[in-house]
Amino acid sequence: MAEPLKRTPFYDLHVAAGAKIVPFAGFEMPVQYPTGITAEHHAVRRSAGLFDVSHMGEFEVAGPDAAAFASHVTSNDAAALALGQVQYSCFLNESGGIVDDCLVYRFKDRVMLVVNASNIGKDWGHINRFAEKFDVRLVDRSDETALLALQGPKAQAVVQPLCPDVDLDPVGYYRFTTGEVAGVPCIISRTGYTGEDGFELYHSPDDATALWEAIAKHPDVTPTGLGARDSLRLEMFYPLYGNDIDDETTPLEAGLGWIVKQKKPEFVGKAALAEQKAKGPVRKLVGFRLTERGFPRHGMPVYANGERSGEVRSGTVSPSTGEAIGTAYLPIAYAGVGAGLEIDIRGKRAGAVVVETPFWKEGSRR
Repeated sequence: MAEPLKRTPFYDLHVAAGAKIVPFAGFEMPVQYPTGITAEHHAVRRSAGLFDVSHMGEFEVAGPDAAAFASHVTSNDAAALALGQVQYSCFLNESGGIVDDCLVYRFKDRVMLVVNASNIGKDWGHINRFAEKFDVRLVDRSDETALLALQGPKAQAVVQPLCPDVDLDPVGYYRFTTGEVAGVPCIISRTGYTGEDGFELYHSPDDATALWEAIAKHPDVTPTGLGARDSLRLEMFYPLYGNDIDDETTPLEAGLGWIVKQKKPEFVGKAALAEQKAKGPVRKLVGFRLTERGFPRHGMPVYANGERSGEVRSGTVSPSTGEAIGTAYLPIAYAGVGAGLEIDIRGKRAGAVVVETPFWKEGSRR
């Protein structure tokens, strides 16, 4: 029997606000509010949107080897992180495939790994395979951590009055600090997945309602669901696990070579990626734009040079540009900007062209 869906500590607030609730990664989550996905998307680009992302997982790594362990199980160099710094990275399998993408937080006495909700169990089992070689203590803090994301160019103007004892100006992009927001103890992280400025606030589930209400009552804040979160990240060409990246794709194929630090000591997947880099990947994740009318959706067949080359990994009509956009893996020979391809939309092939990414270049954070 399927496991019952979980609820975040904000669930009742979503229902009271009239949100449309859908199953997502084992949780009942708001996909949109009565304002609608397009309005919520524009609110983030122009003002500020408030997201419940408490379904994400948080792993604590403590002990003398915390940074070394994090560096071993991730592709980026966690050992090089300064205190208060955040790093985008990924877990790899021995074949170089992406087990999950993640964030790595460096504290004075520990490291925090933030993972995708759908992969919490898989990731936990994966990293524990390597723990015995290090002097570390691993704790899954997912159920005792709530997370709100406030994203948009007005995010700091909204949050700063709620934390008068914390100056947010010195908190740079992909940096974090700690302090109270609306009286709630938080990890205040200048991170997000929208291309806009913003903060992610980690806190106790017991304080969830108080924090949401303090932020949501601001006139520049719009509650925002998973629908807009997806269109926002796609416009920035940010990968979604399970669509654009998975266990069968490598960072080199997905355009994430910049988060692979091949010169650091041994890490999971290092040999496989070194071999792929030497030979050269045979395919590449690209962004495309339809040149004909249509709506590209995940799973639609993709043709390059007249031959089936894969499928649409992510697709939508961009609220910011009005264009139909998407991602797909193409053979290297046909993956250059300007190359033509075709998308099979309900049995009819629609023309498309490979374009430069990100699709949206005017975000307050790029």
